This record gives sequence, C-alpha cells and structure tokens, in this order.
Amino acid sequence: MPSFRLYNNGLKGLQASGRSQFLRRDRIPHGKIVEMIVSASYRTDIPAFYGTWFMGRFAAGNCEAINPWNRKPYSVSLAQGDVDGFVFWTRHLAPFANFLPQIAERAPFYVQYTITGYPRSLERSVVTAERAVTDLKDLAERFGPRAAVWRYDPIVLTTLTPAKWHLENFTSIARRLEGLVDEASVSLVQPYRKTKRNLDLAADAGGFAWSAVSPEAIRDTAATLAEIAAQHGMSLTVCSQPGIVGGTARPAACIDAARLTDIAGHVITSKVKGNRPHCLCHASRDIGAYDTCPHGCAYCYAVSDPASAKQSHGAHAPSEIRL
Repeated sequence: MPSFRLYNNGLKGLQASGRSQFLRRDRIPHGKIVEMIVSASYRTDIPAFYGTWFMGRFAAGNCEAINPWNRKPYSVSLAQGDVDGFVFWTRHLAPFANFLPQIAERAPFYVQYTITGYPRSLERSVVTAERAVTDLKDLAERFGPRAAVWRYDPIVLTTLTPAKWHLENFTSIARRLEGLVDEASVSLVQPYRKTKRNLDLAADAGGFAWSAVSPEAIRDTAATLAEIAAQHGMSLTVCSQPGIVGGTARPAACIDAARLTDIAGHVITSKVKGNRPHCLCHASRDIGAYDTCPHGCAYCYAVSDPASAKQSHGAHAPSEIRL
C-alpha cells in the first residue's frame, strides 16, 4: 500500500501529464452509453461495516444482491472492465480508507459522506462530526475535492434541532469542510411508517418532540443553506424533493456520471434512472441490503428495526456472496 506522500506525488504526476489515475477503459468506445455504475450502498453502510466483505467480492470479481421489491437475487460483476465507476455511501470512511487506492486502479469512485452532527438521541453510534471531517480531509488530500459529496441528510426538525439550530450546525460543519468538498446535498426526512415509528420511540426515550413538515415549508431554510454552502465553496443540491429547491440550490443526482467523468478523465455516460419520483440519479446497480446497518439512526429509511439490523450485522460472514 503506498503512503499518502507517495500516492499524492504519483497523483500530481498524472495530473501534470494530463492523464487520470483512472484511465482503465481502452476497450470501451468513447461516449458509449453504459450502466455499470455500482452503488455501495444507499441501503446500508458498506465502508463502515462491510469493507472486508466488499474487498473479498472485489477480488472475486462479482457479488449478489436481493431485489427488495420481488426478493429475487441478481448478480453484479465487479470485474476489471465491467465496472465504470463506484459510488460509496457512508458515515464512517476510516475502516475502508486503505482499500481506496486499490479500488481506484479498477474504476473511478467518489463517496457520499453523511455528516449531520445530530444529538445522540437521534443518531446514537455514528462517529462525531469532527472525526468525519478528518476522514474527508484525508480523502481530499489523496484524491482531490471531487472525490466526495457531503450529505447533510436528512434534515430532521425536532425540539432539539429546530430550523435555527440547523442553520448554525450546517454553518459549523461547512466551515470545516471548506476546500475538501464542492457539493453539499440535503433532503427533508421522509416520514415512512418505519421512520415514524423509530422517531416516535427515540422521542419518547429522549424527551423531545419531532414534526413532519412539507418540503415547501423549509424552502427558505434551504435557500439560506445554499448561501452558506456557497460561502464555503460548495453548491447545494436537493435530493428528490423539488419542493425544497430555492435560491441557488439545484436538484441532486446522487449517482452522478458527470462527477465520475470529471474524476476519471474520460467520458462516462449513463441514462437518468431514478429509484423514486424526482430522483435524478444515473442508472446503477446497488449491492447493499436493507436492515443490515447497525448505526441505529432514529430517522433511517433503510432500517425497520435497529435491534434486528444490529443482529443481522453480527451474524454476517464476510465470505458470503451477498450481504
């Protein structure tokens, strides 16, 4: 594994020569429509909890996942030449960081990194915002500011975290991330049945109240967040909620072929194929599984029962072909 210094020197040399560290697709015609972006994963936190599993499947060149709607398995190739890019989703990158140079040799990647800095009654076991910022600083030093998107997501309005609190908290984190990322993505918490149940339980235990509001109700707040983000060198994007978009904010594409293109130094194109209404993500294959993340965030849409998710994580064997 190269050191940070050696890796940075090599990266600077590639940049100086006008080449990308990711030019690995000679057999793919320029501009061809491709759909092999691998999402890992918006269903669970693979970098934090399943990095050993991922690298085992990376070495094997394939994995399986389960379609959450029809429960049928599907296979995803991770082999050289089959993957056009990776998008990793996490709240704790450090356990995965040393794998990234090896992954970068196969395909470009970037990280959707969630940092919210909420009270422990809302997110009981995630790393602190300070620790997460350190992770992103290390990532930016190695791969540049296009290698990550900061997710301040979801916005949860509670008596502990009213709109004014969010403005102050967002400003504090944005200040520390200046120069490390160029995009901040937000959305308002969606009160799905399981989300509502878990938030109600957390509110009872933590002695706070929460409220579900329409996206339009926080449009002015989002416009202010966009101004704050711009002051710190970031654009603000909104994930799948056009009612929030105001000011200089714009709709998000969390799976973004354009960002992968910038990182790779060659064209990666893919059609827009969102996974819910108003989603502008480009087509991808997600390799995660719901109800497997043990972070225990009260507002999480991907976990029905935090205790069961923790149990699933503990029972998982890294040698398995799927999560």
